Amino acid sequence: MIEVENLTKTYGSKKAIADLSFSVPDGQVTGFLGPNGSGKSTTMRCMLGLDTPSSGSVRFTGAVDGKSYDSDFSKLPNKSRVAGAILDANWFTPKRSGYGHLSVLAASGGIPQSRVAECLDLVGMTAVAKKPMKSYSLGMKQRINFAAALLGDPQHLLLDEPVNGLDPEGVRWLRDTIRFLASQGRAVLVSSHLLNEMQLTADRLVVIGRGQLLGEYSMQEFLAGNAAVIVECPEHVRLTALLQNAGYRVNTSSKAASQIEVEISEEQNEAAARADIAGLALANGLPITQLYTQTVGLEETFLKLTGASQEYSTAQVDGGQN
Repeated sequence: MIEVENLTKTYGSKKAIADLSFSVPDGQVTGFLGPNGSGKSTTMRCMLGLDTPSSGSVRFTGAVDGKSYDSDFSKLPNKSRVAGAILDANWFTPKRSGYGHLSVLAASGGIPQSRVAECLDLVGMTAVAKKPMKSYSLGMKQRINFAAALLGDPQHLLLDEPVNGLDPEGVRWLRDTIRFLASQGRAVLVSSHLLNEMQLTADRLVVIGRGQLLGEYSMQEFLAGNAAVIVECPEHVRLTALLQNAGYRVNTSSKAASQIEVEISEEQNEAAARADIAGLALANGLPITQLYTQTVGLEETFLKLTGASQEYSTAQVDGGQN
């Protein structure tokens, strides 16, 4: 487990991270979300001791070879067994091969050279391992970086934008691999701007904005309360009044004139609400031509939560023509 407590990092007068606290539990994938400039990469560097926090602490808890540890990462022996990371896809010597890159890392970390071949095979890079890394695509470099993160068979993984440059097959492979590694009991922290992919990968979320915690949730908690029942009814005005009298919140600003949107709260059951709405319409002789549940995904929920924390904002494009 990783516990971040009151972490602060200041550069001159600018606070990149401000009193940030969250946890990364074992056996789960924790998604680390935030707008550009929110402090995600700085936080991960501080967690690994690559940047020194201005205040606060980070504790890694677990056991290596039967010996328990509970300490700041910089004070731990066997660091490669404790944590592996992807932080920068371009951290390599251009003329060195992928195999050579991993071999040097293994030697410096006291890791058996046999592990290099194992990790190259795991990330699908064995066939091109002897080619110079300057000839690799971004996706290939990411695979080598992932192999480097796994060299020590670590108990914790910190992955910053790990799917950058991967093709769809590679993205799916990495998602499945990350979830498999978490299922083995590892604590996995993944930062990504690909929110639809994060929705498929993460079990829980830590969301920050401008260096501060906006919330820590299970994925189910984060998406709860974001469902609506869409009803299409030729007599939607009458149906709206009936639903409002029954205590439902109704949005009539749908693109289709005959459609209304009925909000479903966290406490309500979607299926029961649909049945209630259909029964109310039937009892009053109102025909329904469509009735279905519409859920709001991670992207829209994230944008709503972080709207005030966006460092850069742009005008909406409505697709209209001048």
